[in-house]
Formats: sequence, C-alpha cells, structure tokens
Amino acid sequence: MSEAGQTGELRALSARLALLEDREAIRDLIATYGPLADCGDSAALARLWTEDGEYEVVGFATAYGQAEIAALIEADYHRALMADGCAHLLGPVAVEVSGDTALARGHSVVFRHSPEGFAAHRVAANRWELVRTEQGWRARRRSNALLDGAAAARVLLAAS
Repeated sequence: MSEAGQTGELRALSARLALLEDREAIRDLIATYGPLADCGDSAALARLWTEDGEYEVVGFATAYGQAEIAALIEADYHRALMADGCAHLLGPVAVEVSGDTALARGHSVVFRHSPEGFAAHRVAANRWELVRTEQGWRARRRSNALLDGAAAARVLLAAS
C-alpha cells in the first residue's frame, strides 16, 4: 500500500476511534445522572449540563441553568423520594454524534421503595442534546416525558 493510502487509512481509523470515544463519554455522562440523583449531589448533577442548560420534565417543570437544575434535586419531593429509597436508571441510549454536537435517545426508570418492595415510580422517554465543551461533553438540553401513551414521549424517542 502506498504511503498516501496508509495515511488515509490511519485518518479513517482515527476518526472511527474518536467517534467511539465521544459515544462512550456521552453514555458515561448519562449513566452518571442516576447515582448523582440518588445520593442527592445536586451540584455535581447540575454540572452535567452547560451553564445555560435546560432540563424539561414534560408536564411538571422546566429548569433553566445549573442552579435551577440543582434545585430539582434539592426540592422536597425529590428529598422525600430519596428518604423512601430510590434508584434512577438511565439507558442504554442511542447516540448520534455530529461534530461538536450530539443527540442521545433512550429510556429512564425511577424505582421507589415502599414497605412492599421496589416498584417502578416513573418510566419515561428521554432526549438529550449535548455539546462538546472544554470540560468534555455536557447536556445542553434534556427532555423527559412519561411513557403513558401520550405523543410527547414518542416524539422524544423518534430518530432525528
């Protein structure tokens, strides 16, 4: 193979590796959300977003910016969920990377403990819009909608 051919193959391999690394970083960011929500680390959870990030829970609330996103975890309803015992599970997610932006789609389930045991408390569709920053990948926007038959959840899961 010629030197130019080897260089082209090396570039192609490097691009494939970079794409895999981006997808893994995004999946890791999303997987980090659950443990942070469950232990109540609102500041670290909020840093998963950009400074001006947005988190929409359809039919409930939309938080704008890291302070409002942190406030969702600090709110009485979330603290009560933690006091009962809960587990936020996200993924797996389908990730599409386009340069310095990405889209991830998938599901989340929040389990809540009661005297009878754990039960699904909330099952939702999720759409994450992400951006590469100096600190790595961050969420620009996350939309979450209950999978209750309403169109909002189907829209979030639809391919772009």
